[in-house]
Amino acid sequence: MTDSPTREIAPPKTAEELFGFLDALGIAHKTKTHPPVFTVAESVSLRDEIPGGHTKNLFLKDKKDNFFLLTVEEHAVVDLKTIHSIIGAASRVSFGKPEKLMEYLGVVPGSVTALAAINDTGHKVTIILDEALMQEEIINCHPLSNDATTSIARDDLIRFIEATGHTPLVLKVSA
Repeated sequence: MTDSPTREIAPPKTAEELFGFLDALGIAHKTKTHPPVFTVAESVSLRDEIPGGHTKNLFLKDKKDNFFLLTVEEHAVVDLKTIHSIIGAASRVSFGKPEKLMEYLGVVPGSVTALAAINDTGHKVTIILDEALMQEEIINCHPLSNDATTSIARDDLIRFIEATGHTPLVLKVSA
């Protein structure tokens, strides 16, 4: 009897590993730690301390198990009934399950971030950045956990996502 090979799943990257990756790319970043925030409403108190565009992230899937990460400005309105036609989904979308969020992006609900692209080594998730958000010079994202906010230049965010092997789509996804 032979042992069947088991597929090792790499553990999610830590914030320190993320920062090392950004440093290796020559991408400037600044991080402010704060009490954990789980919603946009909870994070509003940080606005005076952290300038730039603040994000809201939606982890979505279609009926064919295609997964999408939409990163939009925190107050943006996204129509989940019609978004599938804009992002190229095979069908209407719903929220992805927390298990898939952890498996593909290595984060838990409340910590979803475009920076989690670093954990999607299998390239299972399409990364979509809202056109309106990308008007901001500085974009603020969680560094893989919701107890800090990392500020990064808009163009560097795109460069980072590309360095993870993803091709980010910049689309008008908010109303």
